[in-house]
Amino acid sequence: MVLNGSPLFTGGAGSGESEIRRYVLESDLVEAIVALPTDMFYNTGISTYVWVISNRKPEARRGKVQLIDASSMWRKMRKSLGSKRKEMSDAQIATVTKLFGGFNEAQLAISFDADGREIARDVVIEGEPVPPAPEGGKVKLAPLSRIFPNSAFGYRTITVERPLRDDAGEIVLGQRGKAKGKPQADSALRDTENVPLSEDVETYFAREVLPHADDAWIDHDKTKVGYEIPFTRHFYVFEPPRPLAEIDADLEAVTDRIKGMLEGLAA
Repeated sequence: MVLNGSPLFTGGAGSGESEIRRYVLESDLVEAIVALPTDMFYNTGISTYVWVISNRKPEARRGKVQLIDASSMWRKMRKSLGSKRKEMSDAQIATVTKLFGGFNEAQLAISFDADGREIARDVVIEGEPVPPAPEGGKVKLAPLSRIFPNSAFGYRTITVERPLRDDAGEIVLGQRGKAKGKPQADSALRDTENVPLSEDVETYFAREVLPHADDAWIDHDKTKVGYEIPFTRHFYVFEPPRPLAEIDADLEAVTDRIKGMLEGLAA
């Protein structure tokens, strides 16, 4: 299936969209999701994704989902067709097919020369050596194919309650039924937290909530299970900013050039 990005994450825990994701993942129906380049279709330039759905998963794929980021694999078309300005070459399609067929994790190694120009792109399968950097240049690595257990995309949305207090600052207690003698929740202070399925809720609560609100508690009756696939987050590569001294040097050079131009105009 070819879909836009919304089905990956739209809707919170318990919503229809989340329940569909929950069903296909807990039923182990998703083999892979491939991110395509933008501008691939005639009437839209948005990002699109190929979902590979199967109820006959090979043994090696069971309980797992492969994500492949092919968004940078494109070439410009000679002539645009509406919003369609890009296409994938046969070699690029073959690369994606090979990654999917081999069920491999991989990285994209982009080589730059001494002037910062891109000179080569290589797919590095997990376990293979990274190509050496050209003289004076560098090699940047970015994830290309990643494999996750189905449960990695699940989470619990817990409701965090805080006590209701009267004008004197005293906690208001319930007067009847199950709430009798228990602190009443202040709806204005109510909040939610998303806890990964792989983490114990109480451990998360003690670490992330209680240090900031020691009177809080969890209303377990409101806990919901949700699923989302934050595709972009799994392929994000942090690039540290340039050193401050280098930025200062560039600013100083620009300032000196502007001063020189102003002095030339004033002369």
